Amino acid sequence: MQEPTVTSVSDLSPSDARWIALKKIDFIDQTGTARTWETATRKTTSKAGVDAVAIGNVLLHPSKPPSTMLVIQYRPPIGKYTVEWPAGLIDENESAQQAAVREMKEETGYEGHIDQIGPPVASDPGMSDSTIQLVMMTVQLNDHEDLPEQRLDDGELIQRVVVPLTDLYSRLLEWSRQDNFMVAAKLFHFAAGMHFATTTKLV
Repeated sequence: MQEPTVTSVSDLSPSDARWIALKKIDFIDQTGTARTWETATRKTTSKAGVDAVAIGNVLLHPSKPPSTMLVIQYRPPIGKYTVEWPAGLIDENESAQQAAVREMKEETGYEGHIDQIGPPVASDPGMSDSTIQLVMMTVQLNDHEDLPEQRLDDGELIQRVVVPLTDLYSRLLEWSRQDNFMVAAKLFHFAAGMHFATTTKLV
């Protein structure tokens, strides 16, 4: 194993792009002014109308505090390792629930119980029309359970890290201080919300 390295960055012809297309949007704003906007759009939006799913997960162990399974993988667009929850694109004929179960199994090896399903939300509305749904899942462990085998696709190199929920916010801050890591926004916002709720009297 070696450290991944970006060797070049070049323009991509629209006809060669498998996953993303660039579009120009002409629109009229609230004042009646004609304006334009540049956006990236996915070519793989599912029939459900949502692009991707993220799996917020809680691991319940009989003798350990509640934890969550994070995944760390190298992301070429930012040239760093990202700390994320398991996530992935929804296949053409899948629901968000089905995609969550599949991605959780592939990336972590675990199967869990779906507790909540969030609505479709915008991933980065200033740049893209990409949407995502958050599926919260619990995984019940036993005392002597080994870490299950991942079922990764070719080219997926994903490290798994279990973090107690009480330590999640501080651990994410530690990763964010390292030059070669970046925390995914959806995960950090969840941890920051938990931290805010437990450290203030406003909630």
